[in-house]
Amino acid sequence: MRRDRLLVAVTLVTLLAADIHFVLLPRLKSWYHLPGESCECRISNGSLDTGGATTLTWTLSQNFTTASTKRSSKLERLFGHPLYNIRLPELGPDELLLQREELMNYYKRKVSRWERLKKFYIEAAAASNITIPDHPVTFDPEASWLQFHLGINRYALYSRDDSSVDRLLRDMQTATVISADFTQDEKALKGACDCSQVVKPSGLHLKLALKLQDFGKAMFKPMRQKRHEETPVNFFYFVDFQRHNAEIAAFHLDRVLDFRRVPPVAGRFVNVTGEILYITHNEELRSVFFISPANNTCFFAKCLYVCKSEYAVCGHPDLLEGSMSAYLPGLSIAPRISIPNPWIRSYSFTGREEYAQTWEVNPLYCDTVKKRYPYNSGNRLLNMIDMAVFDFLTGIFGRYSHDEMSILAPLTQCCMIKRSTLFRLELLAQSEYRLSDVMRESLSRDPLTPVLTEEHLQALDRRLAQVLRTVEKCVKRLGEAHVVITDFVESSGVTTSHQGGNKR
Repeated sequence: MRRDRLLVAVTLVTLLAADIHFVLLPRLKSWYHLPGESCECRISNGSLDTGGATTLTWTLSQNFTTASTKRSSKLERLFGHPLYNIRLPELGPDELLLQREELMNYYKRKVSRWERLKKFYIEAAAASNITIPDHPVTFDPEASWLQFHLGINRYALYSRDDSSVDRLLRDMQTATVISADFTQDEKALKGACDCSQVVKPSGLHLKLALKLQDFGKAMFKPMRQKRHEETPVNFFYFVDFQRHNAEIAAFHLDRVLDFRRVPPVAGRFVNVTGEILYITHNEELRSVFFISPANNTCFFAKCLYVCKSEYAVCGHPDLLEGSMSAYLPGLSIAPRISIPNPWIRSYSFTGREEYAQTWEVNPLYCDTVKKRYPYNSGNRLLNMIDMAVFDFLTGIFGRYSHDEMSILAPLTQCCMIKRSTLFRLELLAQSEYRLSDVMRESLSRDPLTPVLTEEHLQALDRRLAQVLRTVEKCVKRLGEAHVVITDFVESSGVTTSHQGGNKR
């Protein structure tokens, strides 16, 4: 009898414990964390925060900070963060690179000219018993590449909410290729190449211009190295092999950092026979194709065969993976000038001695740059520092085991950085938005995934910490007011961008 009572007591205690654990505790937790109307979330400079005007406050809904955290990915949460929703001023006509009517008329003329030349070339090829497929051009005023060109403005190549960019990525991955040719810089060589003299033979960076059926244009960079292969330690940084995956990763990193200065890039498998050799109108390009001993279709750059065969790229037997980079508008429709980077690198084996008074030997070089046009006004110098941070993070994706600190020279010498850039870097250093995690997720959407190895992804986190430590050293030496430059302000509860003086 006593044993029965003991069993009943044990059963009741067990049921009570289960009820407390599975019913009562969850309710207590939900009551304890009962959300209010809203919460004030303070975005600060972390270890750099000194209060006052150097911080910025947003009012966020609890829905953003809790519910979205449970439901969305890290990348979605990142792009949903207020730092990635800073509203720019309304763009005026003079702040857009191109006007729609002018652009449409320009490309309609180019399409007509293309059709005439294509007909002439097909007839000439037929007389030589060469068959060229006749792919019709389906010019669409709403084509993704046209919308991308129309969206280029003084602040960025594309807006945060520009849907044409994702459409353009898909088009570059799948659209029919109707023509292939050497790029303009490849043509500029005019076949002249002396392998004993040229430091970086063009064959190492072979690339082609591919025209798509909607008349869009993309630069194809074929795979030359496998993802896990690091740049040899004895290589100079300027003679590294072409890395197609670095092109793809650079676009995704640029978007994650919210710079939006890298044209869209997508991975693609190209049939080098059907999508290059058989459709090219360039006889010189046809002449550099050959079949390898392994029965693979290969091609190389314009220089002499004896000089370039070792630099050939080959399909397996015809398919070749590579990157497709969207072209920017041509100079004839969008004239622009090229402004040299003050921290340009010396492409020489001889060392630094002959480059006295440059950034490489002069620690006060930035003082000179600040007095020089066009870096003496506006945001151009700050934009240059943004790009130095970007280049340092990528490390050209050649060596994940080495951080080339000299790339950060604009930041270390000028000790300046945009507030928006610093806030985003600090955000990406947090576990909730870790840079390697959001990059892995972003790159997983590309057809060539995995684009980067885990070692390269982890290197991004390590380099990000290096950038933040560099900024912190500057702040300790000069004070935050001199280092962190305000480039956006909060106005009437809506975060807006302040870009005064930022000229193209």
